[in-house]
Amino acid sequence: MLQQVNGHSCGSDAQSPASLREDLQEFLGGEAPLHQLDDLTKVNPVTLETVLRCLQARYMADLFYTNAGCTLVALNPFKPIPQLYTPELMRDYHAALQPQKLKPHIFTVGEQTYRNVKSLIEPVNQSIVVSGESGAGKTWTSRCLMKFYAVVATSPTSGENYKIAERIEQRILNSNPVMEAFGNACTLRNNNSSRFGKFIQLQLNRAQQMTGAAVQTYLLEKTRVACQASSERNFHIFYQICKGASEEERLQWHLPEGATFSWLPNPERTLEEDCFEVTREAMLHLGIDTPSQNNIFKVLAGLLHLGNIWFADSEDEAQPCQLMDDAKSPS
Repeated sequence: MLQQVNGHSCGSDAQSPASLREDLQEFLGGEAPLHQLDDLTKVNPVTLETVLRCLQARYMADLFYTNAGCTLVALNPFKPIPQLYTPELMRDYHAALQPQKLKPHIFTVGEQTYRNVKSLIEPVNQSIVVSGESGAGKTWTSRCLMKFYAVVATSPTSGENYKIAERIEQRILNSNPVMEAFGNACTLRNNNSSRFGKFIQLQLNRAQQMTGAAVQTYLLEKTRVACQASSERNFHIFYQICKGASEEERLQWHLPEGATFSWLPNPERTLEEDCFEVTREAMLHLGIDTPSQNNIFKVLAGLLHLGNIWFADSEDEAQPCQLMDDAKSPS
């Protein structure tokens, strides 16, 4: 136990700076390669430098998951790693007698929580907290967890139950494009940054088969609709309707080709997330039919036009403001 007396550390656990430097040099210069340390609790001494050096070594070796006791540290590879998230790999972690002895992975966390439910006579709700700064990979991690549970928790015996499970899986996966279209935006640090928090609940029956799901969102950055930082963009859905709408839809929504909108900065940038058809198809899978979609898109188009309206200052605050004569018009 460390204690401080007059600003100086004392006690049996106190370590001098010279001793700490020696331990640090010994650890960093050891024979065991740092990338082989798959648990940060094995790092000794535990300092900011040793932890970061270990994570850096694993990152350079394409090892993006590292345990830290009961916590999993995930590094964003900033490149596609498809072999790291295949259904076959999911089943390997699901079928392993001791998945914690396999390489650290988000599937280990997912499988452990799933087994915690299965091992209890009276199941207790399990929670996984996915946290990190913008661009760390929270959205991708949540997506991987949902896909994992959709694979391992849908193994019913009857054909009818299988169809139900398959439909739930599709709805879970299709909720992602919709949430990302309406709640994600391109920021300085991340092309697909979630601008809201979400609580995802997966519901299992007593046979541990998936029977339903619910998604709650909160703290949506609504101000982004009318105010975007320099070099950032509005929510993806606004760019999707402007780039992906048909000529007939453009006429219906009053979005002529080449129109400019104050609330649509940096429209020349093309991102993978600008795919309008993916969002529309996902909305259909969630039960939002085409007429309802059109009504939603009309409201979004109306918001873009609203951003082009400018008001003149009023000398009398009790009187309504008047439109400026040179108010912009996309037509």
